[in-house]
Amino acid sequence: MTDDNQQATNLLRPHAEQLHAAELEALARTDTGARPPNWRLSPSAVVTYLVGGTAGDGTVITPKYIGPRRIMEVAVATLATDRALLLLGVPGTAKTWVSEHLSAAISGTSTLLVQGTAGTPEEAIRYGWNYARLIAEGPSREALVASPIMTAMAEGKIARLEELTRIPSDVQDALITVLSEKTLPVPELGIEVQAAKGFSLIATANDRDRGVNELSSALRRRFNTVVLPLPATADDEVRIVTQRVESLGRALELPEVPSAADEIRRVVTVFRELRAGVTEDGRNKVKQPSGTLSTAEAISVITHGIAMSAHFGDGVLRPSDVAAGIQGAVVKDPGSDTVIWTEYLEGIVRERKDWSDFYRAARRGLN
Repeated sequence: MTDDNQQATNLLRPHAEQLHAAELEALARTDTGARPPNWRLSPSAVVTYLVGGTAGDGTVITPKYIGPRRIMEVAVATLATDRALLLLGVPGTAKTWVSEHLSAAISGTSTLLVQGTAGTPEEAIRYGWNYARLIAEGPSREALVASPIMTAMAEGKIARLEELTRIPSDVQDALITVLSEKTLPVPELGIEVQAAKGFSLIATANDRDRGVNELSSALRRRFNTVVLPLPATADDEVRIVTQRVESLGRALELPEVPSAADEIRRVVTVFRELRAGVTEDGRNKVKQPSGTLSTAEAISVITHGIAMSAHFGDGVLRPSDVAAGIQGAVVKDPGSDTVIWTEYLEGIVRERKDWSDFYRAARRGLN
């Protein structure tokens, strides 16, 4: 095991380029496609890294995104042009996950990141100052502190901006010059940083945040928007949850438990039905709770259930291990959501064959 691999195994959450270094190396070594300037891989190899496949030397490439290949092709093609990429979708549709892996495959690093919040300042997008040096020496290159976006421009890499619509509108507007002119002026020094070939920006935004800080039409025009949908089928969602739970379990060094397939499918079924407002067979309508019930939350519920089973149970993932986690995901508003959850248990879950253990465990959680 190399020093880099050993270091990655000791981290709680390695970056994509650390966790999948062997796959990226195999793809780079055997990639015969044309590579845009400063790209580590060709666009086709980047898509293979995202959706899975086989490298030229036979190395198996695990899928990072389970969904339509065409969506990833559109996203990668956007980054090969001069337009920025906006990944849009409801919570839990893997926007951040895709952003990280795209950056890792294209630039070799996913760490040039700005996390958007209501308090994100303009300096996080443009640049700041080392105030001790600024006071002592005045404005200088040495006193300037580059933002991740400025660094990406100078080095011809991909920058990431999470939760764009949570950033105040006046701060968002700092991106317009960066994305249109591909330059970032520093008037205090009378210089500008021009973007090197290979630079682009991947931003993510939440469908449910519309109206928080909506993008101006001028800024939206600078992006090509790709909408990431919820998993199309229950089988797709089960596959996503299973893969991510296994990965998280290894990272957290949770004790192994026997196959969790039955409980994963049960959690996915509950989430999909409450999310859609109708049972999987289409026969019964159900009320929708206030929460999003995303795939990411399903992953969290199962991972928590495995921890419960391993540390406080008999080592087998059972309905009682996941019932409390599901209730916590569903009941965000104790008033209305508790009623919806109770009606779902009594009207749907109670009548299902082989769901009696889950029904009793869930009912205990309401008492």
